[in-house]
Amino acid sequence: MSEPVLYSERGSSWWPVLWGPAFALLGFGVEALTPGPLSPWMWTLTGGLLAVAAAVWVQGRRRLVSVRLTPDRLVLGREEIEVSRIAAVTDVGAPVGARVLGGSWTVPKGTGEVPLRIDDDKVVLAWAKNPEALSAALAKLVEK
Repeated sequence: MSEPVLYSERGSSWWPVLWGPAFALLGFGVEALTPGPLSPWMWTLTGGLLAVAAAVWVQGRRRLVSVRLTPDRLVLGREEIEVSRIAAVTDVGAPVGARVLGGSWTVPKGTGEVPLRIDDDKVVLAWAKNPEALSAALAKLVEK
């Protein structure tokens, strides 16, 4: 039986994969409306290559920028921390040089910091697109 997920962010949806084929279709449409030869294979190849590149990007974002909180674990990108190790969520300042959870040097672009005091009295930085919601969900677990 799997644990209930209390907070989750996917990192990215799959819709950016459609950008490449959409641009290729638009390019083919413009080419069809202008005089000269048509190149359907070139546009098909272009759309396919752009879709593959976008799929690699999306998969990377889903792996490295996803957030999941269960009653036992907080998973940020490639790193997970047991909730039992978190000593405080509220009234924790973010000191300069605090370690960022998830395997990066900085919090991912478009996310906000959630400073956490862990059991060895160090402060680490969790992150989320909605830091207030993650902080509230964590506070409910830690204050029990």
